[in-house]
Amino acid sequence: LLSIRPQTMGSLAFWFLLLQSLVHYLRPVGDGLDEAMRLRMEARAMSQEVERILLEWEVEQLTLKQSRGAWRELLWSALQHWQIWAIAGLLLLLSAPWFIWRERSLRREEHEEENNGINEEEVRNVDANEEEAWPVQDLKKGCEWTTELMDNFTIYFGHILSGSFYPVLQRAIGVGSAFEGWSPREQDVVYRVLVPMTPPRGHTFHLERDTEEQRHGRNFRVRVQLECTCTREQQGENMLCFLHHPEEELKRNQDPSLLHTLCTGAYLDVQKTARWFYQLVRAIWPALPQSHTWRLVLLPSKRSCQFQVTKGRENFRIEVLFGVRQGDSDIFVSSQPRQACTSSTTWPETYAVAEVKFFKCIARQAPPDSLHLKCLQFFTRLQLGLGISTYTTKTIVMHLLNIVPVSQWRRRDFVRRLVGISENLRLCVEVRRLNHFILGNRWLPGEISLPPEVQMARTCNLFHHLVMDPAAHSQAMSEYVDLRMWFRRILNNDP
Repeated sequence: LLSIRPQTMGSLAFWFLLLQSLVHYLRPVGDGLDEAMRLRMEARAMSQEVERILLEWEVEQLTLKQSRGAWRELLWSALQHWQIWAIAGLLLLLSAPWFIWRERSLRREEHEEENNGINEEEVRNVDANEEEAWPVQDLKKGCEWTTELMDNFTIYFGHILSGSFYPVLQRAIGVGSAFEGWSPREQDVVYRVLVPMTPPRGHTFHLERDTEEQRHGRNFRVRVQLECTCTREQQGENMLCFLHHPEEELKRNQDPSLLHTLCTGAYLDVQKTARWFYQLVRAIWPALPQSHTWRLVLLPSKRSCQFQVTKGRENFRIEVLFGVRQGDSDIFVSSQPRQACTSSTTWPETYAVAEVKFFKCIARQAPPDSLHLKCLQFFTRLQLGLGISTYTTKTIVMHLLNIVPVSQWRRRDFVRRLVGISENLRLCVEVRRLNHFILGNRWLPGEISLPPEVQMARTCNLFHHLVMDPAAHSQAMSEYVDLRMWFRRILNNDP
């Protein structure tokens, strides 16, 4: 046994030096790692315990040299110490890889933040500016007020249009940024609603896709057709059949069909529909309870009905769009123009209802401190005055929300998400491609209903014009540089 004892002590010394080096290697990697600090303290305490054991071992060895007859006790003590040593070594060896991995992860994150220019000072600077980018108006209050007003209008629409051959107006659906929970402007908030229209009795609507292939947009025309109502007349309904009764009798005893009022040829006319709706709003307003305390001002528009209601310093600007639903889906064709010179019989396809549903779905999943809407609000206000459209930024944010979990849009992630929006915008402008979020997207929440031809359609490139026009692409790159400059100024709190 005495001949083995020097080798044993050599092994103990080797293991002690190894464990001691591991403890020294597990140095602090961050102030916020409370769990890591606890583990390091435990490792240090374990190392001190090993030192104490070695000292006791040396004392026992000197004692045992004076009493060679106690070799059995020495063997048993050595076994006990080796068990303690093995447990201590195993714990430290198992914890070492975790510390190494954690340190490398933090170093990588710090490196990424340095590359993106993110630091605590920038977070504080954005915190100081973000409230300025949030609308002064209470969007929730404005949306509720607008919904109540439009519901009152809908009730009177039903009374006035009952038995007529004008389109049947359904309950308005809130669409656009305000109903999504954000607004690109601080004071000038527009509350936009879409009023679905269904055909009156004796009529049917048929959506016809434009014959001209447009890869960057889908436009339709609403064909109005008459249907036979002779069976209704036989059942006692007070209606003549537009198809089978003489024209003179129809003129004397019945109001004209929709084809003779709001159509151009066989197609529903957007501008005629807008003028007709203006007349309805003007006629119904005095009967509404809101008219006693609010003042109505009709605003000019060819393809929608826009008006402003005011009471003292309070005011709400409302735009009413008209739409025809595609089947029972969330996709409509609407009166909202896609281009400046849109034909009066052209009804562009709109995805506004589906987009509102998407934001509502995100809101239900998001934690209470989620700032995804503030990120969108902040960035869209930043780009006002530049050629970059608000819808471009909104599309990029929707794509990111579909990829980045909502748990990563909290306050601590605010600057990082803004940088992500900026970098995605730069990349899209460089490659001249930004895919439409709804059209051709098969990864939307299940509650959003799309027609098969929309879900299976080819992806639409919103930057198609940059591909066709190199000058427009150069201009877009220049505008992005300006946007990036303003963004950095705000991060650095540079007025």
